[in-house]
Amino acid sequence: MLKKVLNYYWRLAATGLSFCLFGAVGILFWGLLFPLIAPFLGNGLQKKRRSRRIMQYIFRLYMDFMRGIGILNYEVHGGEHINTPGNLVVANHPSLLDVVFLISQIRNATCIVKPALANNPCMRIPIRAMGYIYAEESEALLEHCAQELHEGAILIIFPEGTRTTPGKPFKFQRGAAAIALQAEAEMLPITIRCSPTTLTKQEKWYQIPQKKFTLQLDVGDHIRLSPIVDNASRSLATRRVTRYLEQYFIEQLAHHGKS
Repeated sequence: MLKKVLNYYWRLAATGLSFCLFGAVGILFWGLLFPLIAPFLGNGLQKKRRSRRIMQYIFRLYMDFMRGIGILNYEVHGGEHINTPGNLVVANHPSLLDVVFLISQIRNATCIVKPALANNPCMRIPIRAMGYIYAEESEALLEHCAQELHEGAILIIFPEGTRTTPGKPFKFQRGAAAIALQAEAEMLPITIRCSPTTLTKQEKWYQIPQKKFTLQLDVGDHIRLSPIVDNASRSLATRRVTRYLEQYFIEQLAHHGKS
């Protein structure tokens, strides 16, 4: 009993330390050090890819740090195709760490960032260097996403738009489907599982589970659009693809729950 209590409070303290470390890296590395090395990363596509590689390396170290101090375990299944250039990664979103976990596994990852983050003094320079996509007017956003995919970037999209509410059904937005149709890109579905659940939208960082949690990535097969769309109009095709994705993730998580 005492061992469990000590382990709980150790993980609580280690979780607080991890959050502080994340903020410190954001300020010290991205705010102070990165502007000094950015001029040596090249220009254009080369600079974006090198900057994204640095981000992947930092996030991988961060995941390994949290695993090393006993907060979590993580697993990746079927990840041999995750770094195929031009992948449109579509994932569910159970926890706060999903973006960090995904980027830690992807060499040339890009994503859509909110204006508030893009205007953050510490993050503005690296976000521009990595070429992350601003959440802008819809048509411009679609074109920008399609351009990144055609250049070989791997775009991460969470169709829910926010973290999953445990116990409630999926409600996907149509953005992922619209981007796939605009870019004529196959989608790579990745199912993220967090057991036991933690860092959901309803939980504070200090509301940790009673035991160490495990994050798991299950990389599925590429989803081709043509069998789903079947010459439908753009609006109907978008709805069909969105429903297909919802059903895919419902089935994947239901299957896991029975196994």
